[in-house]
Amino acid sequence: MTTTPFRLNDAQSEAVRLLGGPARHILLRGGSRSGKTFVLIRAVIIRALKVPDSRHGIFRHRLTALKASVLRDTFPKVMQFCFPRVRWKLDRQDCVVTFFNGSTILFGGLDDEQRTEKILGLEFATVYLNEASQISYGARNMLLTRLAQKCDLVNREYIDANPPSVGHWLYALFELGIEPKSGQPISDRSLYGTMILNPHSNRDNLGDDYLAALEALPERERRRFLHGEYQVAVEGALWRIESFRREAAVGAHTRMDIASRMRRILVSVDPSGASGPEDYRSDEIGIVVCGVDADGVGHVLEDLSARDSPAGWAARALHALDDWRAERIVAERNFGGALVENTIRSVRATAPVRLVTAARGKAARAEPVAALYEIGKVVHHGRFEALEDQLCHFSVSGYRGPRSPDRADAMVWGLSELMLSDNSSMAGWSPSAFSLAR
Repeated sequence: MTTTPFRLNDAQSEAVRLLGGPARHILLRGGSRSGKTFVLIRAVIIRALKVPDSRHGIFRHRLTALKASVLRDTFPKVMQFCFPRVRWKLDRQDCVVTFFNGSTILFGGLDDEQRTEKILGLEFATVYLNEASQISYGARNMLLTRLAQKCDLVNREYIDANPPSVGHWLYALFELGIEPKSGQPISDRSLYGTMILNPHSNRDNLGDDYLAALEALPERERRRFLHGEYQVAVEGALWRIESFRREAAVGAHTRMDIASRMRRILVSVDPSGASGPEDYRSDEIGIVVCGVDADGVGHVLEDLSARDSPAGWAARALHALDDWRAERIVAERNFGGALVENTIRSVRATAPVRLVTAARGKAARAEPVAALYEIGKVVHHGRFEALEDQLCHFSVSGYRGPRSPDRADAMVWGLSELMLSDNSSMAGWSPSAFSLAR
């Protein structure tokens, strides 16, 4: 078998390495026209050509959409660019491609009972879920029962998707590592792999006008279709994706320039019971650097949150204190009481530390800070995906996220101390909805 000297871009080459690794269930998520479907179809074809008489399936919720986007467009392009000398034929009635070595690829829709029954009668070496944000968890599990052909290939599940909301089964399975229905950790996380492919990495195949159109989308759509980020949908959310004001991300060379604009800077810590980086049963330690400028505008400067040992997170917080020339470290007293302060002072005895006490619930503490965002009084320096995801899970009735809002709690402590405490010039200011000084 010979191919043309077609070259994948760097991101696609990284995806190919993931597809050839130990993972058996692989998700490529990302923005619109990022090349993820091209990469996965190419991988399915290679598997089909490698082992004679192997059977593979490419599935989508609606067969009409699969025919239009993949069978009539992407699949022929992959054959043309990557395998121009390989013979194949298409049975248009059954939507089956057959290669010269007897291997087949079935293109199937999951929205018709008769087609689903046909799929249940077959076994595959590869199942590929195209645009899986539209496929139910039950349908996906049905397909896995068909991933059972015995041949010289390791059976694999391939998936692509423009990221749906964080409530989707893809997020639970591939990002959180939990079984979506039971909530239990998956037995072997090494069998699951995921990466992001975004349009910018595929810009050689896209026009500048197309990328400009994606850049011009509203914030929510831009994050999904340009940056490949999962979406948050919480009723009564205190934060919305559109509410984040941004300045450029902070680089090492700009840190002091930005710090010089700040009237005060704090390093805020929300501790957890984590014993070390491998302690996945515990939450991360929230470590966020916040500042307030001379105009009373709050700034989220850096998110250094991590799952670490006590000595490790204390060193991380102290490093941030030095890097930003911050005033002090603010940490929650409630978790472990004096243990938090003692942990920090065990690394540096003279560290300036202030302990704060949580007298109210998380949502009640978060509401006044969310109000500052609503009136444009807080700026994020760059995109803090994990932190912003947690913020968008806060609602008026409580936190609705999958785990503890460690990063968000740390940020709320920091901005509250800088902008809403008795030492803040804004402590007495209040909007019409509720008092920020309560």
